Amino acid sequence: MFVDEVIIDVIAGAGGDGCTAFRREKYVPLGGPYGGNGGHGSDIVFRVDEGLHTLLDLKYQKEIKGKKGANGEGKNKHGRGADPLIISVPPGTMVTDLDTGLIIADLKKNGEEQIIAKGGRGGRGNTAFKTQTNTAPNYSENGEPGEKRRIKVELKMLADVGLVGLPSVGKSTIISCVSKSKPKIAAYHFTTLTPNLGVVKASNGRSFVMADLPGLIEGASKGEGLGDKFLKHIERTKIIVHVLDMSGSEGRDPYEDFVMINKELEEWSSNLIKKKMVVVANKMDIDGASKNLEEFKKKVDKDLKVFEASAAMNKGLDKVVNYLGELLEEIKEENIYEEDMLESHVLYKFEKEEPFTITRDDDGTWAVEGDQIEKMFKMTKFTDEGIRRFTKKLYNLGIEEKLKEAGAQDGDSVRIVDFYFDYKE
Repeated sequence: MFVDEVIIDVIAGAGGDGCTAFRREKYVPLGGPYGGNGGHGSDIVFRVDEGLHTLLDLKYQKEIKGKKGANGEGKNKHGRGADPLIISVPPGTMVTDLDTGLIIADLKKNGEEQIIAKGGRGGRGNTAFKTQTNTAPNYSENGEPGEKRRIKVELKMLADVGLVGLPSVGKSTIISCVSKSKPKIAAYHFTTLTPNLGVVKASNGRSFVMADLPGLIEGASKGEGLGDKFLKHIERTKIIVHVLDMSGSEGRDPYEDFVMINKELEEWSSNLIKKKMVVVANKMDIDGASKNLEEFKKKVDKDLKVFEASAAMNKGLDKVVNYLGELLEEIKEENIYEEDMLESHVLYKFEKEEPFTITRDDDGTWAVEGDQIEKMFKMTKFTDEGIRRFTKKLYNLGIEEKLKEAGAQDGDSVRIVDFYFDYKE
């Protein structure tokens, strides 16, 4: 089964908890804190495996969850970090964060890796909190929660050349003639239900990948036929080859087909129409094709390269292949996205965001929410010392002042995650 898009939740591993312990050797009075830190939680990592050609392995997984780091122990023993969870994906995989809309990864080369969700750091043991004024802290942290993300994973196939055209114009026959790809070929529309890839060798010694992309009909960019499923695979191609039935054997005008396909490409992405284009005038062995070709050339740009061919008789395709091989050497690879769509290009340090928000629940409870607050809460061990430290952190963040500005009164209930307390001025 060919699967080229999945939506999945990824949850990196939480860090291990820090340990609260003290030295208790017989001849070491007042030995002091002795608790180690927790280990780092496992990262979720996507790695390219060139042996894969589909996202089928991810289709039936609702979530991917990493392992928690080991807890710290006494005698200052730090917990072991969890190994990263490696997920194999095919070349051409793009990962997008659905909450931000930013691209996390665009994986192309075999063995290339990208961290999709970062594991939480280990909580600090009580040894880490020792100071000159607090030589025996009775406090340690829980591990930091792992990063959670809802992502869209898309496969946009890595092909140098993409064959486009209406059903039954001969795309599958062409790719079967010029490569070892063996697509299903039959005399009815939508024989090809998945993109077919083939490695093609030109006479100049260059090899390139050609893709037969099915399903383009009028309205394809809006979901008609199979077009909306496979137009994405044209985005990476360097050259678009229009395959036209120049004989008009199905009663269509080749020029109108050409214009319509270009319209669908442009409506899908304005970048597609800017790509280098070549036309293969197929079925030239059928009566009427030569006349139609003359009319076609009068209507199109004179610089548009048009090749006569008969895929059924395997004629004229060698010239097409050799020309494409030469043309590819002149075309540089380009990204299929703008730089500001990449998560790595967003300068978070210049984004001033409030660490929390204050709203009111239906029952009148004041709700304090925010990633920073929730992380602090989850990393706090609610011992007497832990509560004191947590309260101090809330005060330093200005939550008390913000609650007062929002209209909180003495005795009002305040909620942070699932922790409730009474507000006091």
